Amino acid sequence: MTSLAALIILSASAVTAFISGIFGMAGGIILMGVLIALPSVSVAEAMIIHGAIQMVANGWRAFLLREHIDWTAMRRYSLGALIGVGGLFAVTWQPDKQQVYLLLGLAPLLIWLPKERMHLDIKRRPDAVIAGILVQGLNTLAGVAGPLLDLFFVRAEMDRKEIVATKSMTQMLSHIIKIGFWSVPVVSAAGWAALPPIWFLAAAIPIAMTGTWLGGRVLAIMSDVNFKAWMKYLVTAIGLVMLLRAAAVY
Repeated sequence: MTSLAALIILSASAVTAFISGIFGMAGGIILMGVLIALPSVSVAEAMIIHGAIQMVANGWRAFLLREHIDWTAMRRYSLGALIGVGGLFAVTWQPDKQQVYLLLGLAPLLIWLPKERMHLDIKRRPDAVIAGILVQGLNTLAGVAGPLLDLFFVRAEMDRKEIVATKSMTQMLSHIIKIGFWSVPVVSAAGWAALPPIWFLAAAIPIAMTGTWLGGRVLAIMSDVNFKAWMKYLVTAIGLVMLLRAAAVY
C-alpha cells in the first residue's frame, strides 16, 4: 500500500463512517468502491481493510446505540451467518475487481423490490436466520450487504434508532467473519506480513469512530420519514455509479 493510497483510504473512511452513522448503510458501499478503485490494493486487501474499518465503525455505532439493540434478532441472525460462511468456505470462487463492482452496483437496487409483498421481518425467527445466511454470503463476496439486510427490517416494528443499532451489530459480526474469510488465503500464500499494516488500522479506528459519532448526531435530529426517503435514493445513486464502474473496468 502506497502513502497516497493510505491517505485516500483514511479520508474516505471518515466520510463514509459519517454517512453510515446517519443511514446505517451506504457508507460501506462507497468505501468498498474507493478501495477497489486503487490500483495498489488487491481485492483481498480491499476486503480485509474494508472489513476492519467497517467493523470498528459498526461496532462503535452499535455501542453508542446499545440500548436500542434487539438481541433476540441478533442471536438468530448470528446462527444464519455462521451457516452462510460455512457454505462459502466450501466454494473456491472469489470475485475479481469487475465482479465486485457489479455486485456493489446490483446490491443497492434490492431496495426497490416490492417489500410489502415479501413479508420479511428480522424479528421472526426463520427470517432472522435466513437474513444471516444471505447477508453474510453477499457481505463476504461483495464486501457490503446493507440493502439486502434492509429488506428484513422494513416490516419490523422498530424505530430508526432500533433499526440502525441492530443492523450495526449484525454488520459488525459480518465484517469480522469477512476478515477471517479473506485473510486465510492471503496469510497462507504470503504470510502475516501481507496483511494491512498495524499502524494503518490503528489510524483508521479513531477516524471511523469520529465519523460515526458525528453521523449519529445528525440521526438524532432526523425524522423517521426523512430517514427512509433519503436512504432509498442515496443507495440507488451509489448503485448506479458502481454499475458504471463495472462497465468501465470491462
